[in-house]
This record gives sequence, structure tokens and C-alpha cells, in this order.
Amino acid sequence: MAVPEVKFTSLDFKQADADGTFEGYASLFNREDLGRDVVLPGAFRESLASRGARGIKLLFQHDANQPIGIWTTLEEDSRGLYAQGRLMREVGRAREVMALMRAGALDGLSIGFKTVKARRDRATGVRRLEKIDLWEISIVTFPLLPEARIASTKTKPFAEAPPSEREFERWLTRDAGLTRSEARALMRSGLSGLKALRDAGRGATEEAQLAIRMRAAARALLS
Repeated sequence: MAVPEVKFTSLDFKQADADGTFEGYASLFNREDLGRDVVLPGAFRESLASRGARGIKLLFQHDANQPIGIWTTLEEDSRGLYAQGRLMREVGRAREVMALMRAGALDGLSIGFKTVKARRDRATGVRRLEKIDLWEISIVTFPLLPEARIASTKTKPFAEAPPSEREFERWLTRDAGLTRSEARALMRSGLSGLKALRDAGRGATEEAQLAIRMRAAARALLS
């Protein structure tokens, strides 16, 4: 049998609202973590299709005896596993968690899962997770790991100073998921430039995929 595993990422809990709703990324694609694992796009697809957001538990510290809310949205986009949840204020522990989140004392999410399909690079030792059986996502507290710091700063990539053109293009291709031609079209001509790319030969599928990437870019830039 597959061994249960957990993985951490950071979440900008400053977005937690008074009604207990919050959002962020529970997992980031194509990022090597400290365990030498990389989650690949599509890894959660089957779990999400079979269970849906409500079928994935929202727990505190991976404790099955401490459900504290529900996931209202779980979906893969070009960046990773995007999550929207709501803490149940009627539950005492959930109220405590929400207060700690808003104060910044709780700053992470962790997925609980079993690996269904993976392959390991013999040269580098990196394991690439192709299919994951996702059980639950927990709000957790943990030491500020390097990968967590990266994920947190990428949530607000240009908060301190406007980027140079090169930095913005790099962000669009590396973190927002656009191709280089899409990034340059956006920088040169805005959304009209992307429309021109579509009109130049994109089909419906490509257009839908571009829309997903643009929504992910907006989330990452504005959240």
C-alpha cells in the first residue's frame, strides 16, 4: 500500500475574512521542495474529479478529530492547486484558528495524500509526483522553510517596488504560466495583444487554457 504523506506550502492568511473565508495555493507545480519532490500539473485531477472540493477534508494539524471548515473551491490551474475555504465560526477550534491566521501565527497549508504514480530521476534523486490521491488539506503551523518563504513572496511579487520589464516578463512566464510569446504580447499591447494571438489561429481549447492562465496570473499578482 502507498504510504500516507504530507507536504507544506505557505498561504497568505492576511486574506482571511471576518466570516472565515480565505484563499491561496495548497500546492505549487514544478517546484522542488525540501523532500526532493516535484508535484506535476494534473497530479490532483482524478482526486478532484472523484471527490470534489467537499470530499476533501479541511483539518487542523492533520488531526482527523479536528475538522474546522469546508473547502468551497479546489481546482488546478497553471500555478498549482488553488483553494478557497471557509472556517466554521460555530466551532470553537475554528474560531481560534481564524484568530491565529489573522494575526499571522498560523501561516501554512499541508496536503495529506498518498502517492499513486511517481518517477524518480536517478541522476538527481528528484521524485516527480504524477498522480496523487488527495485526502485532506490542513491548516498548520511549521518552521519557516525556504520553500515556504518563496511561495509567500510570490503571492505578492511586486509589493515593494515596480518590476523592470525583464523581471515582469520572467514572472509572467515562470509564475503566471504564460508562454514567452503570450507574455511579450501582453507587455506590448495588453489584452488586445493576447486577443491578436488568439485570432491568429487559436482554437477553443487553446483559448480556454489561456483564460485559465490569465486568471491564475491575476490571482497571483493581486492577492
